[in-house]
Amino acid sequence: MPITTAVDQATERLLDAATTGTPCAPVRDLIAPDDAYDVQRRLTAHRVAGGARVVGRKVGLTNPAVQAQLGVDTPDFGVLFDDMPVDHAGVVAAGRLLQPRIEAEVAFVLGADLDGEVTDDRVRAAVDHQRAALEIVDSRVAGWDITFADTVADNGSSGLYVLGPERVTLDEAEPRDVAMTLRRGDEVVSQGSGAACLGDPLAALAWLARTAGDLGDPLRAGDVVLSGALGPMVPVAPGDRFTAQITGLGEVAVRFEEETT
Repeated sequence: MPITTAVDQATERLLDAATTGTPCAPVRDLIAPDDAYDVQRRLTAHRVAGGARVVGRKVGLTNPAVQAQLGVDTPDFGVLFDDMPVDHAGVVAAGRLLQPRIEAEVAFVLGADLDGEVTDDRVRAAVDHQRAALEIVDSRVAGWDITFADTVADNGSSGLYVLGPERVTLDEAEPRDVAMTLRRGDEVVSQGSGAACLGDPLAALAWLARTAGDLGDPLRAGDVVLSGALGPMVPVAPGDRFTAQITGLGEVAVRFEEETT
């Protein structure tokens, strides 16, 4: 079918960037912020039609400073697919991502659906366990030249993610109280806390549950939810090895392969 609408054009632009491995121009010249989730849904449908399976969601823009930078006052979200997880201490192949950056987060794994009325008690009860996580974000938009519309349309600037090996219940550690240190090799490159993520990573999970439910696609048992960055995002270069330590949740690590010549 011919491309006839701005949403179609934005979808095609981002899809072409993902397919060819060549970052594209921003899509904000084509769509308004209110159209961005329509683009994301079309790209998700394309992935699912190609055999990918949705395994969870990621929350972004949970830090007020980042919200201010993009001129918004709300988080956003993207979709996690079954080809995104990387093993703890695993290796990301050279060239797999276009413009990777990394941040440390609290990941929640749900043991129950979060549909209907979402209360704080239901959110806590739905969490089976939490894990230290690294989100490896990426952008199909050249130079990370993004606004809210660009990042939402581009699946929340998603890439890959890594879950740490320790599974910790909410009774064993409160997410808002954790402290995070991210190292590149032996160098500390980012620090933060659970409180930096919308005041409490559980608040980010609650926001996501309500938003996803309002959009008719509620969170389900088994979903992985990356709740948002605990500290500043860090650029990635070939050969880098990152390790995050999150108090109460343990360690999570990943290495990036050297570029081949």
